[in-house]
Amino acid sequence: MGELSGKVALVTGGGRGIGAAIARRLAADGAAVAVTYVNAADGAQAVGRRIEADGGRALVIKADLADAHAAAAVVEQTMGELGRIDILVNNAAAFASGDLGQVTPQEVDHVLAVNVRAVFLACQAAARHMNPGGRIVNVGTCVTEHVPGPGMTLFAMSKSALTGLTKGLARDLGPRGITATVIHPGPIDTHANPADGPQAPMFSGLTALGRYGTADDVASTVAHLAGEGGRYITGSAISVDGGFAA
Repeated sequence: MGELSGKVALVTGGGRGIGAAIARRLAADGAAVAVTYVNAADGAQAVGRRIEADGGRALVIKADLADAHAAAAVVEQTMGELGRIDILVNNAAAFASGDLGQVTPQEVDHVLAVNVRAVFLACQAAARHMNPGGRIVNVGTCVTEHVPGPGMTLFAMSKSALTGLTKGLARDLGPRGITATVIHPGPIDTHANPADGPQAPMFSGLTALGRYGTADDVASTVAHLAGEGGRYITGSAISVDGGFAA
């Protein structure tokens, strides 16, 4: 019996990378886990199969969180099929980089829709169903603390909004015994930013530890926050970045 036995978690963007690691870890700790994906269908199905092969329960949902109705719909589907929601991890994100002068209004709308609006709406919907002890964990980025170079303005702006959201949620939901935190991963070895990629030496050099982290490093922090260890942590921003922002 794991620490999260009897709990239900929803992890958005759980088909690969950090989201997949979080989903697997929460399942290993005993939670039934719903994961969403928009493009990584094979990865999401593989995550679901692995959870079930290990004796857990998984629900895989395709959802484009740029759709204003998708976030709440995912929460309701999780409730309908898994019966409750105790842990919400907002991990799905739209990444944008490039010359400031070339960013289009359409790109701004898309990034803000996925990285800000969908997170707010998922929190709003999940909060309606959460009991005392509920946990909300928002996944930000280290570039909200330290932007290492040009081209990241839109992404940094969108993820910075999660700090204000999290602090507001902590005040709104604290009286109900529900916590909210935001974590800021640093350079993490994933398909999108591999530790052996062309930018890896630069990013590694910006950390205090001089290396990339793993998706499991982030998942361990989320698991701590989701469990009893996180019961008195709320409204906080926690860096998992190897000292990137030090």
